[in-house]
Amino acid sequence: MAAPDAFLLASVFGILGNIVAFMVYLAPLPTFYRIFKKKSTEGFQSIPYSVALFSAMLMLYYAFLKTNAFMLITINSVGCIIETSFLVMYIIYAPAKTRIYTAKLLVLFNAGVYGVIILSTYLIPNHFLRIKVVGWISVVFSVCVFAAPLSIMRLVIRTRSVEFMSFPLSFCLTLCAVMWFFYGLLVRDLFIAAPNILGFAFGLAQMIMYLMFKNSKKSILPEFSLNQIPNVVAVNDIVASDSQLKTKDTKKSSEAEENQSTESMTNDSRAGDAV
Repeated sequence: MAAPDAFLLASVFGILGNIVAFMVYLAPLPTFYRIFKKKSTEGFQSIPYSVALFSAMLMLYYAFLKTNAFMLITINSVGCIIETSFLVMYIIYAPAKTRIYTAKLLVLFNAGVYGVIILSTYLIPNHFLRIKVVGWISVVFSVCVFAAPLSIMRLVIRTRSVEFMSFPLSFCLTLCAVMWFFYGLLVRDLFIAAPNILGFAFGLAQMIMYLMFKNSKKSILPEFSLNQIPNVVAVNDIVASDSQLKTKDTKKSSEAEENQSTESMTNDSRAGDAV
């Protein structure tokens, strides 16, 4: 039986990569369903979706510059549509200040910076050099996207809790990195394969960390517990002082009742003597 050729294997990994990447793009659906249901963004930030849209737009431009990059064109086109839909919904339900900030971010970053990249690389006369320049820019932004979970990993280490880490999402990201790494390796594209090595490493680290801390008890961050100590002391002092005041008031009332009873007995005895 003949071994499958590189093109066939690349097509298989490309299709699998498209499927898994599509699932990753749809991962924020519960968040946006919650935003739609409550008609509020509730403090969620638009930066991750703006960066994801920019990365998809950049890879789409890189795919158009290359030849035989249908797999990249399909998934990044879908990614652009999904991320744009998320951002439109975010802008609709965001507060006025956040809405203005998001609009500025999209204009300056997704339109301005992207336009500068296209314009500056378009002036490069050599087509192969243009592909390399756009490829390296794509690698830089892909690394930034893959490095984003570092903040979540740091939070897990500090709190020893995986409350803010999703294992299915980490698994899908790791699987996606594996698929696209082998796709880039088989089509001999360093700009696709290289950043996915880092994506695989970060995804694997997240899953290991999840398994390490999934049974750990939730702990409060150190700064929160320190800030709560003076409040607890103050509350205890207030409760103690209130109890002392109540005790004093009780003693005074009991003494007053005893004096009144003594006076009444004295008056009664005087009245009896007078009779």
